[in-house]
Amino acid sequence: MASAASAMTSPAVRSAASPISKPHQFNALQRAQSIMLHRKQASSTTAHRRRCSASPKSLLTLNSSTSPAYYPAPYPKEATTTIAKPASKPQSSDDSSARPEWNLFQRCAATALDTIEEVFISKVLERPHPLPKTADPAVQIAGNFAPVGEQAPFHNLPVEGRIPPFINGVYVRNGANPLFEPVAGHHFFDGDGMVHAVHLRNGAAAYACRYTETERLRQERAIGKPVFPKAIGELHGHSGVARLLLFYARSLFGLVDGSHGMGVANAGLIYFNDRLLAMSEDDIPYHVRVTPSGDLETVERYDFHGQLRSSMIAHPKLDPSSRELFALSYDVIKKPYLKYFYFSPDGNKSPDVDIPLDQPTMMHDFAITENYVVVPDQQVVFKLQEMIRGGSPVIYDRTKTARFGVLPKYAADASEMRWVDVPDCFCFHLWNAWEEPATGEVVVIGSCMTPPDSVFNECEESLKSVLSEIRLDLNTGKSTRRPILSPADQLNLEAGMVNRNMLGRKTRYAYLAIAEPWPKVSGFAKVDLCTGEVSKFIFGDGKYGGEPYFVPRDPKSSKEDDGYVLSLMHNENTSESELLIVNAADMQLEAAVKLPSRVPYGFHGTFITSRDMESQA
Repeated sequence: MASAASAMTSPAVRSAASPISKPHQFNALQRAQSIMLHRKQASSTTAHRRRCSASPKSLLTLNSSTSPAYYPAPYPKEATTTIAKPASKPQSSDDSSARPEWNLFQRCAATALDTIEEVFISKVLERPHPLPKTADPAVQIAGNFAPVGEQAPFHNLPVEGRIPPFINGVYVRNGANPLFEPVAGHHFFDGDGMVHAVHLRNGAAAYACRYTETERLRQERAIGKPVFPKAIGELHGHSGVARLLLFYARSLFGLVDGSHGMGVANAGLIYFNDRLLAMSEDDIPYHVRVTPSGDLETVERYDFHGQLRSSMIAHPKLDPSSRELFALSYDVIKKPYLKYFYFSPDGNKSPDVDIPLDQPTMMHDFAITENYVVVPDQQVVFKLQEMIRGGSPVIYDRTKTARFGVLPKYAADASEMRWVDVPDCFCFHLWNAWEEPATGEVVVIGSCMTPPDSVFNECEESLKSVLSEIRLDLNTGKSTRRPILSPADQLNLEAGMVNRNMLGRKTRYAYLAIAEPWPKVSGFAKVDLCTGEVSKFIFGDGKYGGEPYFVPRDPKSSKEDDGYVLSLMHNENTSESELLIVNAADMQLEAAVKLPSRVPYGFHGTFITSRDMESQA
């Protein structure tokens, strides 16, 4: 595995420090004016919005307020931000209508259950047992993984270089941003969803970020503490069972309501049927609207007008030709453990196709081709009974043989599914797939991760993520797998994409994050999937970022790499964050947008063109 330092010595490396023209910078007066404007914008936002505390102290110095009115200066020097400390009772708020209206009996029940949580669960079941790194908040939300407060629209941002004139629209990226200090274990994936938006129009840029107002966030904000169980950080061992029972008890007394969704909407984003949808695989999507002023607002928990009655994974696939949206839903408790469905361009849902599985399986991603969907059934599975034995319910099942199912897109049932074994393969993400008519094979491009459960469970072995070509022979039922990069060029490549206009079709290039040193991202790579040639863009010393997003110059261009790569980058030395715009053809930096506040490391994003915005619902 090549290190970030050795990668920078490669002739193909392009650095974010490459000289580009510099614009006029903020002077002292302009900086002061910007701060005042920033605070004024923050104080004038609608009353229902609540913010995480911001402080120059460390992450572990936690503020007791959940509604600070302060935002950091445009170029803060502190690398951490505090988060709201849970209160023992509902806190005062400027949104009095959001407070839970409990009767005397409910208030007594709430007090009793809070006492059980504090005295028995926290002190007896949890405190004697040290948290693994994968559930330790001091590890999972430290540094630039720490949350930030909401940011009202901030316009006319400084730009170094020149934003390509054809890039008109908004780049949005999702991420986990816990509103409250965790009361127990916390995994990075557990945080509340926050969408960051960078508006690019006619060479100018603006920025805003807001929480996605999930049912979970709304209720916890009103109560003043986290009360919904955290699927990865908390639900393991006997304390996990106890916290589940505690949640059910609170539900029984009407203190919380999980019937309208328990998801965090922090992972994926897609623009479909005139709506920006924020998603996590534990719930249905949330509709988030981009306002004319550049702000973000949550419209509703969106079930496609009553058609979607189960959760939907965070990586649905939009076919570039038919404009249909294909998706999966998985359940960890009851059969069928897996369902497949799709939506017409105007949002009409197909009937579910139940896919029989012997046990519930982690199904974070899948792929499409022109005629098929490709469904991975891999070795990371859910065994809830392991919690009773004191372990994690997310298990790497070494006795199971990983396989991929190939199903016609418009199949009426799962009888047409053809399964192909792909031993010892776990792909958290699949970047593309296509059909090879000459050989009868389906080619899948994905990053094969080992150990498969290393993201969820602490282990001694270092994580490796190998970009691979997997060929599924539908005639023989056999598979082959090969690494695309040579051993000398091997990198951990995770999070990225191909040209979306060619999704499901044979592509030559993929743009993927260089996940080194794990879990940070030191740059991104443009990989030639045919030759294995790699061109790297390294952010620089102390600079890390996230998923690269390819924006085509012209959807009808004959050149697959005719466009630009957008990527958020954070400088850990100065605590400044930027949006970088890199020419995909030569991997040279074209522009850097200076953002007014720190942007934490996050997950997946998308780009909405100005034309699409005109028809936004």
